[in-house]
Amino acid sequence: MFTFGMTDSISGLDPLILLLLALVLDSYLGEARFLFRWTGHPVEWIGRLIGFLDAKLNREKRGDVDRTIRGALVVIFVVAIAGGVGVAITWASLTNPWGWLIELVLIFALLAGRSLYDHVKAVALGLDESTEAGREAVRHIVGRDPSLLDDHGVARAAIESTAENFSDGVVAPVFWYVLFGLPGLCIYKAVNTMDSMIGYKNARYAAFGFTAAKLDDALNVLPSRLSGLFIVVAAFFAPSANPIAAWRIMWRDAGKHGSPTAGWTEAPMAGALKIALAGPRKYADKIIDGAWMGDGTAQVGATDIRRALKIYIVANLVMFGLVTGLVLLRIWPI
Repeated sequence: MFTFGMTDSISGLDPLILLLLALVLDSYLGEARFLFRWTGHPVEWIGRLIGFLDAKLNREKRGDVDRTIRGALVVIFVVAIAGGVGVAITWASLTNPWGWLIELVLIFALLAGRSLYDHVKAVALGLDESTEAGREAVRHIVGRDPSLLDDHGVARAAIESTAENFSDGVVAPVFWYVLFGLPGLCIYKAVNTMDSMIGYKNARYAAFGFTAAKLDDALNVLPSRLSGLFIVVAAFFAPSANPIAAWRIMWRDAGKHGSPTAGWTEAPMAGALKIALAGPRKYADKIIDGAWMGDGTAQVGATDIRRALKIYIVANLVMFGLVTGLVLLRIWPI
């Protein structure tokens, strides 16, 4: 089922119009926790299911092969549940005059554009106050240990998160919704949540989370490249950004990143801002001796975070414009 080829629902709202409305709602309301005060957020539902299956099936006494098989079965089960929910809500949207409201709310809930902006801005505001306040703010958006980061390390972590999560939290959900409708979006979000919970390369999850991590990488291959292109285009319009360097650094340095996808957004951001990102990073259980991306300085601060957020805003507008173009093609096909 391709959203681009779907017929309109009886409500008269094209799925892509629902997507545009959800993007607008996300830009204004962000997480909007008040909407899910009584029901819980959909991502929390997914997280509880993954946590339950992790506790039941991922036992240390089991061997790696057993844990890998069990982890793969968890992925299949969670993907089936997420896809089934997406299909059911899509059916309701297409057959009930008000069913589209449920789909709209779920699309909105599964986007993270404004939430990412707010969390990253909080890091800049924290650094304006003190190093410790910056560390506390960045703790909410990165997996590494921020306790030993100086101001520059905190700022780099925030900028890297801005770039990487632009793909994971915004572009990829939109990409899979455009291709496969709500089932595609629900499946992507379920896989991405599994990766964030069990996709670690440590003793507990290296085997159990192997399938989740690899599937998340696969689902992000195309969206991450597309996100990088959006950042390059955004650099043409964002103040003090360098689009030529963004393009050059993306192609030169993206492959240096340990992740097969993160480098495609972090590298163009580094080039656009004329700074250096990535490099050695400390996590709770290990130190990664990563390569630097970009030709500029690694001595960045709150001002550079705000510059990155300007690029982020414009990149979101570029994506919004592309979706709008798809809607216009549906209305006035060539």
